[in-house]
Amino acid sequence: MNSLANFFTRIMSRYLPDPLVVAILLTALTVLFAMLSQGTGLIAATMFWGDGFWNLLAFTMQMTVILLAGYMMARTPLVDWLMEKLIAPVTTPRGAVIAATLIAGVASWMNWGFGLVIGTLIAQKLGHKVRGLHYPLVIAAGYSGFVIYGIGLSGSIPLLINTPGHFLEGTIGLVPLSETIFSPIVLVCTLVILVTMPFFNAMLHPTRAEDIKEVDPGTQAVFSVADSGRTTVSERLNNSAIIGVGMGLFGLAYAVLYLWNGGGITLNFVNTVFLFLSVLLFVTPNRFLAALNDGVKILGGIIIQYPFYAGILAILSGSGLVVTFANWFASFSTAETLPLWSFISAGLINVFVPSGGGQWVIQGPVMMEAARQLNASVPATAVAVQMGDQWTNMVQPFWLLPALAISGLKLSDIMGYMVLVLFYTGAIFVATVLAWGFVF
Repeated sequence: MNSLANFFTRIMSRYLPDPLVVAILLTALTVLFAMLSQGTGLIAATMFWGDGFWNLLAFTMQMTVILLAGYMMARTPLVDWLMEKLIAPVTTPRGAVIAATLIAGVASWMNWGFGLVIGTLIAQKLGHKVRGLHYPLVIAAGYSGFVIYGIGLSGSIPLLINTPGHFLEGTIGLVPLSETIFSPIVLVCTLVILVTMPFFNAMLHPTRAEDIKEVDPGTQAVFSVADSGRTTVSERLNNSAIIGVGMGLFGLAYAVLYLWNGGGITLNFVNTVFLFLSVLLFVTPNRFLAALNDGVKILGGIIIQYPFYAGILAILSGSGLVVTFANWFASFSTAETLPLWSFISAGLINVFVPSGGGQWVIQGPVMMEAARQLNASVPATAVAVQMGDQWTNMVQPFWLLPALAISGLKLSDIMGYMVLVLFYTGAIFVATVLAWGFVF
């Protein structure tokens, strides 16, 4: 395993550029595919791209907030204290990799933004704590837990099709979470990954001392959120526990009333809970804002790159390429194999459009119509699309940006390990969707 990991690491170090360059190259490749496959002219493709560049601003803000809310939760004193307690018994490099993977996986299942950040923060803390720990691997392990986010509590597609008024409600109705993320087969899949992947990642740790790259001592593992000692009226207000706790409780009270009145668990609901729980746990506005400033810095790459992927999505949609692609997979599917081909097609499309919700807007109608015609399982097909999206996120540079920003590493430092995680989890996901199609 070490030889294989070293091989992919060397390949990625030599050939893989930075995430922004990857986004630009994917844009060029999408234009080429649209021209060759759909007969789209260069001028038309350019117009699709430009017109769509800002089309996902609302969705971009929603994704940014959920990631920021997750980051804020990870930075609260209570969660930081819990992280220190969780890693206290860890003393060996392989144990550190196991701990980072498991904690990130559980956190990602709870909330993808929370898991995406806390996995890296845990890994960074372990890097400072454990001697002989290969830093790129533990950061990769902290990110790998993100592979189950879509079948967790903040999965965009399961939440969307459970939201009244969603754009496919007239075709498939409302699909309850009991048939998607809480279905027995999905829960088993999640458990298998949570139990086995930490040990898989641990097997990748280098055995030779010369192959181990420890954390740079200059990389900060802990951020300061101390209050100012000044006593002006404005500072007393900034450091007021009454204001901070009061606002946090007010926001959480709304969330409770929302559920009490029949509201569903949507992305906006998850955002609300995590955001105002963070406000509550930071106690004072000053502490909350100090952590917020750090969070915004980490989100910079995502904010500027999301429009590039919105432009790619517009080319895929405007040229008809994504529909043609999805229809091709649906054309040779059966009721039993449709979840499998939905998974594979979604994984490939996600490389170009790393957005489960944005991808579902275009691919969802095709796959749901195929499910209707083939009398296939709607929940299985929808979850298969979500699984494909989360699966190839392991090698899609976009969502790696927060991990890279926090850790101080380059994309090429960890991508070799992510390729191996892709292979491993892909086998588990394929087994799951095949079992769902043929057995359940």
